[in-house]
Amino acid sequence: MFPAAADRSPAPRPDGSGAPVHAGTPLQDGSTTATVVLVHGLWTPSAVCSLHAHWLAQRGYHTRRFGYPSVRRTLAENADSLRRFVAATPARDIHLVGHSLGGLLILEMLAQAREPRLQRVVLLGTPCQGSHCAQRLAMVPGMPALLGRSIMQWLARPKGWAVAPVAPAVGVIAGTRSFGLGRVVPGLPRPNDGVVTLVETRLPGAADFLALPLAHSQLVVARSCALQLASFLDSGRFQHAPGP
Repeated sequence: MFPAAADRSPAPRPDGSGAPVHAGTPLQDGSTTATVVLVHGLWTPSAVCSLHAHWLAQRGYHTRRFGYPSVRRTLAENADSLRRFVAATPARDIHLVGHSLGGLLILEMLAQAREPRLQRVVLLGTPCQGSHCAQRLAMVPGMPALLGRSIMQWLARPKGWAVAPVAPAVGVIAGTRSFGLGRVVPGLPRPNDGVVTLVETRLPGAADFLALPLAHSQLVVARSCALQLASFLDSGRFQHAPGP
């Protein structure tokens, strides 16, 4: 959610910023009929989702990357833009994948309106139950403006507002490699991914939950994460290691 980069995210474009996408029911030519919309996090452009888009395309999915101004606009405003972007996506079935703030954007959109073509959602390192890092940084003079209007609107919400919808099914992937902004923000509880704690990623009503030994920023570039999110999009479940 807090990589060291400027807010360079472009405004959403009607045609998206990635290749077209489908995933779901196989067709006779071996392609699929679902599109995956990938939503980036704070301070990053939609290009950070390029690797996941590439790997999903290799599995037969079509993908689109949704870009939005994560600092300049509120969570509600960006969620409405995402809603319109999804509505304009030409696909029979649609899945959503959101990293960090992008996951909060998806949850906000689902709370605003229902899109009947949505099938499954995967959240990557999304602080569904609040953020120790964001709260501590928001107390530093000048930081609220840097964190942006989306984060500040979210921090103003009561804890526990984020709940998985009845549909579509939501899967949550969290990281447990403590490397990132949390090293300079005191008191970040463990386990964490360097930015978001494991407890903060929990979403009541989620269909499945998985923790991977990855840092926050690695969740958008690690192939192991891509394989797991593809598993959930394919089947509605992650691939869990067998118990002892």
